[in-house]
Amino acid sequence: GEIIIVKTECLPYCFKLFIKVFVKTAHFFMILHTVTISISEHQSWTDDLPLCQMCGVGTAPNCVYGPDGKGTQSHTNEDGHLRFRGEDGCFLYGVFNGYDGSRVASFASQCLTAELLLGQLNSSHTDNDVRRILTQAFDVVEKSYFETIDDALAEKANLSNYLPPHNENVSFHHSSQSQKVQDRLKELEQEVSGGATAVVALILNNKLYIANVGTNRALLCKSSSDGQNQVLQIGRPHSTDNEDELQRLAALGVDSARVRQAGQIAGQSSTRRLGDYPVKFNYNEIDLLSAAKTRPIIAEPEIHGSQSLDSVTGFLLLMSEGLINALESAHGPEQANQEIVAMVAAELAQQSSLEAAAQSVVDRIKRLHHDVYVSGRQRATYCSRHEDMTLLIRTLNYTLADGALTPTQGGRIYPVSVPYSNSQSTSKTSVTLSLVMPSQGTLTNGTNTASTLEEGTPTPGQSPTATLQSTNTQTQSSSSSSGDGSLFRQRGSQAAQPDETGRVPPYVDFSQFYRLWGSDHSDGQSTQGGLGPQ
Repeated sequence: GEIIIVKTECLPYCFKLFIKVFVKTAHFFMILHTVTISISEHQSWTDDLPLCQMCGVGTAPNCVYGPDGKGTQSHTNEDGHLRFRGEDGCFLYGVFNGYDGSRVASFASQCLTAELLLGQLNSSHTDNDVRRILTQAFDVVEKSYFETIDDALAEKANLSNYLPPHNENVSFHHSSQSQKVQDRLKELEQEVSGGATAVVALILNNKLYIANVGTNRALLCKSSSDGQNQVLQIGRPHSTDNEDELQRLAALGVDSARVRQAGQIAGQSSTRRLGDYPVKFNYNEIDLLSAAKTRPIIAEPEIHGSQSLDSVTGFLLLMSEGLINALESAHGPEQANQEIVAMVAAELAQQSSLEAAAQSVVDRIKRLHHDVYVSGRQRATYCSRHEDMTLLIRTLNYTLADGALTPTQGGRIYPVSVPYSNSQSTSKTSVTLSLVMPSQGTLTNGTNTASTLEEGTPTPGQSPTATLQSTNTQTQSSSSSSGDGSLFRQRGSQAAQPDETGRVPPYVDFSQFYRLWGSDHSDGQSTQGGLGPQ
């Protein structure tokens, strides 16, 4: 019979699938054609896959601040993400941090879905099976992406032959032609450059697997039956300060000390990444990598899991490097995980939509980053710009608010330790409340006023808002409270007795709060005597 092949319109960027068409004869199969189907980046076949409804994503584009504090976007958003519900209890999530274009992040989000959600995984697979399939999927993504730029690489190599030697005099006509060739070579160089880092979460048989390539981050927050929460960072970033990665590079002949000192390899801090053809195939031309015996920058994922989610209540966070760096630039890396989990818990306590909660957290971090820059304080020099930011929240048996409230406004979350006694028990546990300092102009004598800045700035002398998030001091954890002050009122059966001055002993330890507030607002000066109970 006649075979009809429908081919979609080819666009500058395509997602290629190769399908072999077979015709059955009386006794054998004959391969007739290899067909290339091109799918527009604007209309992906993955659009028809069911999205996971237990997931929300927030994003913000990159920003560079001017002297007046106003920000401008320096390039199009290069991040990507995926959040699909497959068959047989399979869920797939991912956050991709693209650079030098969005091509690799977009391709990886589509191709990885094809390699994992088209029947490759089922409930009978063991942990080893899942890890093998995940590793193979990343390998296919890497190889398939390089196949998509084969034509550009061939054209680039061909045009290079038409460039005259540097010491050769050329006529005006040839000079004009040479300029056109050079312009086209620059376009092709941009087309074959670029890469992405990825953090992917797979849930199968109610077990969690994390596959990481690069410098994104995964956090798992688990709430226990007694109200305490644990925060677990799953894996370490593949960066130039990761000891395991430096040892891997050293084994290949790379000078790891130089890599650590440089802090970047070909403009990126990641030691594992998807794509990036110039670094993968021309590493011997890069000074830091030239001594490597074999390809030093790889796309092999580091896989963690499985981790059982049975009886787990909490949420999973996948974050792009841009989001992490923005928060750490503003407040330092010491408590970044606790801070972002506290922000998420605060928004989940107020929002009925996961999408709104995720976006509110991203907006808050964007405001915080901006506020530090315009403040001119110690960390302002680290906050002149931020990259694209993406946050994915996946709830795990987590109850959202009944109705949507106004998202928490501005301000940093400061931990405050409170000895908390449950009214039904005599045992005491230490809980950390996170006080959210309001933005400048947000509250004035209890009245809402418009902010005088593009983003809010916490100022001394203002009172904390009523919103409180509690974090356990014994683990990296965070949860939300109702904000009605009940944690302060429940002081157990024994009321505190006043001392000879008529004051009751303090039962709220603000020392950590004063330390963090002081470090943010002292401009490097000592805060002794400036803050704290008098």
